[in-house]
Amino acid sequence: MRKIPPLNSVRAFEAVARHQSFSAAANELSVTVAAVSHQVRQLEDGLGQKLLERGRTVTLTPVGKTIYPLLRDGFDQIAQAFALIDAPKEGDAIQVSTTRAFAERWLMPRLANFNDIYPAIRVHIHASEKVVDLRSETVDLAIRYGPTDAGRQGPVLFDDQYIAVADPSICPVDRAPTINDFHHRSLLAFKWKNQALQAPSWSAWLARVEHDTNRDFRISWYSEETLALHAVERGLGPLLCSTVLIDDELRSGRMRRVTGPALPGFTYHLIEDPRTDSRRSVSLFRDWLLSEAKAFRDNALNEVSAGRLALSS
Repeated sequence: MRKIPPLNSVRAFEAVARHQSFSAAANELSVTVAAVSHQVRQLEDGLGQKLLERGRTVTLTPVGKTIYPLLRDGFDQIAQAFALIDAPKEGDAIQVSTTRAFAERWLMPRLANFNDIYPAIRVHIHASEKVVDLRSETVDLAIRYGPTDAGRQGPVLFDDQYIAVADPSICPVDRAPTINDFHHRSLLAFKWKNQALQAPSWSAWLARVEHDTNRDFRISWYSEETLALHAVERGLGPLLCSTVLIDDELRSGRMRRVTGPALPGFTYHLIEDPRTDSRRSVSLFRDWLLSEAKAFRDNALNEVSAGRLALSS
């Protein structure tokens, strides 16, 4: 027979420990602060152990630190069990954070498909270059771009590469364009928000391709990646950009690849707030996103195998 203290007291302690606040725990549980404090005291008296240090801030005692992770995980598993039989509710909403360019170029064109399958779920997109803290902000899932952190790595959606592309209107019609075709135009580039990343650059790309070294190239800089993508579509010059973001345009012929190397990029990977695992709507969106990413990867591999889309050289 399991020996379990009163569950209301256990739940109150877990909420206080997670929020590190009696008032936040009371708001979550829809009771008064006094009620939460009484329930935690009741648990401590029953165990004969002090679990919290009360003061200007709430901290866990060594015993509290020992049992809190187990209780947190236990309540998460209980919530997940009921989520398996819980259908999305009308008006259910999830918050997704990602970069502006990825939201505009890859995610938004596919969202109609998700809406058709799950019309009751509303998806809010938070597009920003800022890395959000899922635990402190109201974000359920984040699609991040960069090197994956081994300690916090989520599912990898796909890796990308950087190639030079140009609008067909400024490319020769009878052959593949080369960089020498654009000496009279500026090379387009954008400022990377994350200065810690070793961003692919025109200098690295030019170092790996034959070109007329007696003529200099000018570079036009844009403050946003999306602005640079709009500029290349309007024929202002060639752009060194992500194969993921330009994939549809290359396949349709709305953009042409400039002969040259593919520089290694980074990964798009999914970061999840573990507190939202119990929400059926979040699980459905995550599974749909992983399925779309796999289809994208498989399609790219098929194109490469068929020789229609060379992603590396």
